[in-house]
Amino acid sequence: MKKKHWYDWLWVLSAAYLILGFFNILFAWLGLLCFFIPLLLSIFGKGKAYCNRYCGRGQLFELLGGRLGLSRRLPAPGWLRSNAFRYGFLIFFLVMFGNMLFTTYLVFSQARNLGEAVTLLWTFRVPWSWAYHGGVPAWVAQFAFGFYSVMLTSTLLGLVLMLLFRPRTWCVCCPMGTMTQLVCKVRKGP
Repeated sequence: MKKKHWYDWLWVLSAAYLILGFFNILFAWLGLLCFFIPLLLSIFGKGKAYCNRYCGRGQLFELLGGRLGLSRRLPAPGWLRSNAFRYGFLIFFLVMFGNMLFTTYLVFSQARNLGEAVTLLWTFRVPWSWAYHGGVPAWVAQFAFGFYSVMLTSTLLGLVLMLLFRPRTWCVCCPMGTMTQLVCKVRKGP
């Protein structure tokens, strides 16, 4: 049996993040760690160590799809693995992230009111007002609602891919994985 390391339990943090954000949206700010740590590791020469070893979401999919058998274990279709799809999805993701930041700016500048809703699949607004208890500037809460929307949506997409294909199929097109791979290519040079 393979020896367990501390990082083999990071899936608990991914699950806890989603649960805590359900009850208090301000926990969504912790998700920034899932953005900065992979980029910093790749920038400082650790390659895709985050994706391969430390990604709690990937571990969660492996647990659910692999050990618990919720995956069909089929290979991902070629179009999902293609560079065109991966980079196209990265661009789409960055545009949606930029839109979230712009909405946060509008709330900050008081040009728009706080929207206490989580948007699933960048389309469906789910009222989430029970998860916001006040006490912080409106823009802080707006960012949290937007960021939690991004994290929840990408987790749902990953779960669907896990059910249809192999457990970590999400990793094939994950925008963070694509960005860290780009950083690794730039570091390597021509």
